[in-house]
Amino acid sequence: MLGSIIGDIVGSVYEFNNYRAKDFEPLFHKNAFFTDDTVCTIAVADALVNECDPAVALRNWGRCYWSNGGWGQRFAIWIATDDMGPYGSFGNGAAMRVAPAGLLARSLDEAIEFSNRVTRVTHNHPEGMRGAAATAVAVHLAHFDISAAEIRKEIACRFGYDMTPSVDEIRPHYVHNERSQDTVPQALTCALEAINFEDAIRNAISIGGDSDTIAAIAGGVAEALFGIPDDISARAWSYLPSEMRAILRLLYAATECRRRKTT
Repeated sequence: MLGSIIGDIVGSVYEFNNYRAKDFEPLFHKNAFFTDDTVCTIAVADALVNECDPAVALRNWGRCYWSNGGWGQRFAIWIATDDMGPYGSFGNGAAMRVAPAGLLARSLDEAIEFSNRVTRVTHNHPEGMRGAAATAVAVHLAHFDISAAEIRKEIACRFGYDMTPSVDEIRPHYVHNERSQDTVPQALTCALEAINFEDAIRNAISIGGDSDTIAAIAGGVAEALFGIPDDISARAWSYLPSEMRAILRLLYAATECRRRKTT
């Protein structure tokens, strides 16, 4: 899950100032910061690890870090309204926060179940649900050492996404949008075509668009595929307040415990 957060932090300065290449330096821009994507990912982890209502967790964390900004208009209204239910969103906000579901799950069915549980409280449109579930499945399969090629096939077959375009084919024509169906397959490709964790993040930034969210989705999968280099991990931890670090530690401990029981 730290991989998603790294993608968010690295992408934070490029969302509205796209950089269409992989050679940007440094990896962490001096003005980089964690956005609403990180806040929501922490909230999902909190809900799953502590078995609490995901709507409550998302609202609590969202209100605590309200000043981070970047909230989608309807999601911001939802955070502020105690009794508001799901609003049929097909945005990519569910996919960018769902990595903990894939990481914690012990089976494909459980990955989808966890994804649906934390997604339907807001993004209950079929496309919102599909994008989140596809991301959770990709994270889960990578965590259990399934190859990138096999994951790509599984995502295409199970969810109906066109996973054939390469990053180089996506980049020249990709435009900024926040629709799940136009973000998730591209973000997953950035991870599944990469040669290491950093390469996945650079792929994600290089295609432009909604950079922090694309990199967050790609980063969660890339972490499961490759792990995170120690220097990049340490730098990312330095951005996070103690209460977020605590949730991360709980998630990784619970994931390791559940994996031992599975294997």
